[in-house]
Amino acid sequence: MSQGSNFVDYVKICCRSGRGGAGSTHLHRDKLTSMGGPDGGDGGRGGHIILRGNAQFWTLLHLKYRKHIMAADGLNGSSAKSTGKSGADEYLDVPLGTIAKDAETGQVLFEITEDGETKILVPAGRGGLGNWHFKSATLQTPRFAQPGEPGKEQWIVLELKVLADVGLVGFPNAGKSTLLSVVSAAKPEIADYAFTTLVPNLGIVSYRGSKSFVMADIPGIIEGASKGKGLGYRFLRHIERNSVLLFMVPADTSRTIKEEYEILKSELKAYNSELMQKPHLLAITKADMLDEELTTELSKDLPNVPYIFISSVAQQGIVELKDMLWKAITEG
Repeated sequence: MSQGSNFVDYVKICCRSGRGGAGSTHLHRDKLTSMGGPDGGDGGRGGHIILRGNAQFWTLLHLKYRKHIMAADGLNGSSAKSTGKSGADEYLDVPLGTIAKDAETGQVLFEITEDGETKILVPAGRGGLGNWHFKSATLQTPRFAQPGEPGKEQWIVLELKVLADVGLVGFPNAGKSTLLSVVSAAKPEIADYAFTTLVPNLGIVSYRGSKSFVMADIPGIIEGASKGKGLGYRFLRHIERNSVLLFMVPADTSRTIKEEYEILKSELKAYNSELMQKPHLLAITKADMLDEELTTELSKDLPNVPYIFISSVAQQGIVELKDMLWKAITEG
């Protein structure tokens, strides 16, 4: 199975939390008392369905085939004011950057961004109160108690936005996967045609000493991606979570480098204008094809952003690029 088929960034699941146990209507009895006062305990709450952030997870694949997720019911209360046992909570481990939405309304419920972070996705029904709560001066032996609250059933959508320090932005075949394979231990599938990368690839980039940062190769976008063309919205959302955007334009582009950069930028802006606030860097790839004269000529008409000429294959400019990225990450 290729990484492509293992990467799942969207699942729709039906969640049902546990119902609460009923309160008890027990009346106290012992050797000396045949009909004592009320001592019925409360019912236990049902089990919640809880999302938990897990930094070891990169995909929602493990939830793809779990369409129905149910938590346990709470147990009923019993005599001697004994509270029923709560239903066991159902924990769903998810990658950092997972967003939970109400499937029917599309409303965003919350986002999980930290390892070990827990949030209740679907709350359980509360347990009912036992009859001893209802004793009063005028009602000495109440023979009723509260039923437990029912659990809640809800369709939930989980969406993953990749969390990375650097997001690679460029048209298909701009050399993003090749760069990632050179600067990290990631092994993306690489071929010389558009749309090789169909899922975000993540790589840990080692940097001077023991420092490191995470780089994400996001599938190539095409003009009109913000309107859903090509791979569209599904992949643009992964860019939202990156702190620095590295625009990659090949030296042999059929347009000018500036034109291609502007098109990429306008796609991102149309999708989410807040992306314009992130630090932008520009890497002109496949620079091993250029001589010094051509490099100087191309440099005269570049956009007003920090830029560098690189060649992943020839290892040209890679160390300097890492320096630029580290500076942008730490200062951004």
